[in-house]
Amino acid sequence: MTTQAPQQTASRLEAFIDAMIDLGQTGQVFGEHGIGKTSTFFSYLARTRPDTALVYVPAANLTPDDLLVNAPVRDPRSGELVLRQLVMSQLTPGRPFVLLIDDSLQAGDTIQSQLMQIACNWTLGEHDLRALGCVGVFLTDNESLTETSARRGDLALLDRMVTMRITANDTSWRRHLQAAYRPWDLRPVFAVWASLSPGLRELFSPRTLDHVLAQAREGFPLRWGLPLVDGERLRLAEPGPDGRPGTNRTAEILDRIAAALGVPNPATIADPVRQVVRAALRNRWTVLLQGPPGCGKTELVRETLREGLGRDPLYFSLPVTNVEDLCAPVPSPDGTLDNLLAVRFTGPEPKAIVWDEYNRPKDRAAFAKLMEITQEWSLAGRRIENLRAQIAVQNPPYHLGRKLLVSRNNIAQATRFTASLEVTPADIPANEWLLERYGADAATVLEWWKHDIDEEGRAWITKRTLERLIKLHRRGLPLEMATVYLGDGEYAPVPLTALIDRLRGRPVTGLGELARDADAWEARLRRAAAHSDEGADDTDVVHQILANAELSQLRRHRAVVTRLARHLPPKLRATYLVGASEKHQRFWMEVFTGKARGS
Repeated sequence: MTTQAPQQTASRLEAFIDAMIDLGQTGQVFGEHGIGKTSTFFSYLARTRPDTALVYVPAANLTPDDLLVNAPVRDPRSGELVLRQLVMSQLTPGRPFVLLIDDSLQAGDTIQSQLMQIACNWTLGEHDLRALGCVGVFLTDNESLTETSARRGDLALLDRMVTMRITANDTSWRRHLQAAYRPWDLRPVFAVWASLSPGLRELFSPRTLDHVLAQAREGFPLRWGLPLVDGERLRLAEPGPDGRPGTNRTAEILDRIAAALGVPNPATIADPVRQVVRAALRNRWTVLLQGPPGCGKTELVRETLREGLGRDPLYFSLPVTNVEDLCAPVPSPDGTLDNLLAVRFTGPEPKAIVWDEYNRPKDRAAFAKLMEITQEWSLAGRRIENLRAQIAVQNPPYHLGRKLLVSRNNIAQATRFTASLEVTPADIPANEWLLERYGADAATVLEWWKHDIDEEGRAWITKRTLERLIKLHRRGLPLEMATVYLGDGEYAPVPLTALIDRLRGRPVTGLGELARDADAWEARLRRAAAHSDEGADDTDVVHQILANAELSQLRRHRAVVTRLARHLPPKLRATYLVGASEKHQRFWMEVFTGKARGS
């Protein structure tokens, strides 16, 4: 006797989908962002109606000519050129289809008129959607004015639709997350989520919970799964009576989720940019990296993607990217409107995309097309073959007290990224690259950057600025010109006297100097250790030099480092392992244990 698997109970939204298709009615679905509205259509129709296609149309990404356009075509009867309305090719899949218009309230006025015709009559221009195979029409969105451009108030339109408002309890997101994160038992996680207040659950949507779980599976800080909204990390805080955020409960909630999963929630990890980009390639993630200008984040991303793919990633700088750089609608021989993709998006080879200056788009149309790619991994309804990762890179809205000319986003847009990182210059290993390329000059400039200026000064002197300082020094030009020009004859407020002295050969103490006088420094450290378990001034000098040295410098002077490190207090030596990269940790463990590489 064959035992049948128990049937899954349909969610409220799934039952609504079936009812609207059976009745031939237009269905309108409103609900908060990130609760699984769109994904329910994809998964449920694929499971229950495999012979029916889902035609997904992201309304926020549409331009007026995407759905319908007038074009000259040759009449097969008379052979004359005539004007016909060509409909988008996705609406002719060659089999029964359900039309899903997502983010329907975010479309512009012209698109809204076209959507009204579709919703009311299931027609578009001269085309009858039923004749093309349409068996269902649905419009979805979030009613919040913070995420949409308008409310739908035309009674003539509203009278043609059946409208349902849903919450997270009306979709099957728990079932899908449990299937995606086997073998974890997510019931304790769902219990944590359910214990939150309605306001917190709205902030911490199921989509965001999915991203937090993705970080947990990789061993990353769980906060990376929380979106960056207008440059700020989302705070899980109860709204107060006046509408302002109350106590920030982010750390507490994320720690509870980590405990429910039985995994750590690290504050940070070594080499975060490379690690998250590699995870994006493994898991098909979309990642947002936000960091100050000039710290080298874009080059590090491109280099890491190149290593993982074996080829250069696709690169787009948003300030100079037009819609036509991505795709363009053209009439096709079968009398429909087809979209040609840019040649770089075609072909079977593995691909990754870098969206540079992500929050500085040239225009709204280009950014709208970009949103489809980052959200659905498609362009004009066509899947991009073998696309393995997307990395968006942007600057924060403010840096060094100055406002940067970047655009705003809303929480629905921000939660599309699986991981969102705030990058600091310390996260970008550009120092080694400078040393490899510029040698002794780079070592001198880095010594100045690490020891002679304060934290605020280091923020003004980016890695890009460091390279300019080296280049101008080599040409004998004034170094001030390499710093950021602020206007009216004013440059970045960083004193350069110590750097000029260093470049002119003023005696300084660095790892090279320690190596040249190793016997004397070892004797000083012995005296300091004999005098106190905490060490002395000489101990602090050596400790700071070792802590600030790059790995290539430590390896070059390995014997001296080994001699001196053994005389440092244990608590100082332990700091070399905390938050260090795997290569740094391996080096120091070899030093501390006396084992050479390969032994």
